[in-house]
Amino acid sequence: MTIVTGLLILSFLIFFHELGHFIAARLCGVKVEAFSIFMGPVLLHKKIGQTDYRLSLLPIGGYCQMKGEKEFTKAIEDGLAYVPGEKDSLYGTNPLKRALIGFAGPFFNLLFTFIACVIIAMMGYSYNTRSATIKIPQDPNFASPARDAGIKSGDTITKIQGKEISDFSDIYEQVALNGDEDITVEVLRQNPDGSQETLVFNVHTLINKKEGNGILGVMASGEEIEKVIAPLPLFPAIKAGFANTTNILAMTIKGLGVLFKGVDITNAVSGPARISSMLGETAKEGFAAGIKTGWIVVLQFMSLISVSLFIMNLLPIPILDGGLILFAFIQAVTKKQIPPRLQYKIQIAGFAVIIFLFIVGVGGDIKYFIEKFGSAK
Repeated sequence: MTIVTGLLILSFLIFFHELGHFIAARLCGVKVEAFSIFMGPVLLHKKIGQTDYRLSLLPIGGYCQMKGEKEFTKAIEDGLAYVPGEKDSLYGTNPLKRALIGFAGPFFNLLFTFIACVIIAMMGYSYNTRSATIKIPQDPNFASPARDAGIKSGDTITKIQGKEISDFSDIYEQVALNGDEDITVEVLRQNPDGSQETLVFNVHTLINKKEGNGILGVMASGEEIEKVIAPLPLFPAIKAGFANTTNILAMTIKGLGVLFKGVDITNAVSGPARISSMLGETAKEGFAAGIKTGWIVVLQFMSLISVSLFIMNLLPIPILDGGLILFAFIQAVTKKQIPPRLQYKIQIAGFAVIIFLFIVGVGGDIKYFIEKFGSAK
């Protein structure tokens, strides 16, 4: 049931992505022949105007079928130098409009993150954490870049890379994305005579090769505290939503760099099963703590996944939206359409990349579930 719940949540994000394509296609004058919630065999359908609206069997996202998409395959079979299309078809419309249609799907994923962040800001929330005052175990076998740089137990970390630190969760957030890198850490130190001084240290973090997160080598000290984020009115919430969306986007892009630091890619890249499981478990645990907490936790996790979908779909790989956008821009500049056979060959290469990532993700999923259920015995 947990995986089913997660799959439905993930499907909503994919559906919202397809909704972006649908709206952009209609605005650009491209006929949408079918728009489906879920995929597979059609259970229910009703034609309204020129579009057949469907509810399909398999709870996996949805699709937006535009006029002219099938013409691409026909052009390859007939050996044509271009994809013919009427003005209300995908390949018959202006290439810049086609690029806009391609961009609209990923943009809606980013839009969802923004909406979710605004809702969270308006709801307000609280979380348990500890203060930014740290301790460092004296065990010499405990790897601690902070200790090696001169940071001591009892120091309070106030800034990392120039960003303000208010609690221990801020420390983790800043360090997690900076594994195997030089960072500046500012601390407030209490001297034996009662005076205080601000010190700045250059620290080279370690990296957890399995999980991909950075390691500073410090632990939280003091009692657990509850931090309350008060709900905001609409316009301040919109401002906060924009800032948080920008922050999530920046962190996600930064996180992609971890893949090139020798981490275990099967852990770093998640497949659909693991994402669905994590979403389902997050929803279950969140709602167990209360309805409000459940919605906030789910929206936060969905925001992260949605931003990842935004970035992934904009990669200039054929069969992804980024490939459609790239081909459209090339046509807009050269005034010539890339021959269908050449597009097809490039798509095969792009498809190989997607299959590789899919295999890695599924392989990681299998490993994840084996370890999860194996440890539960």
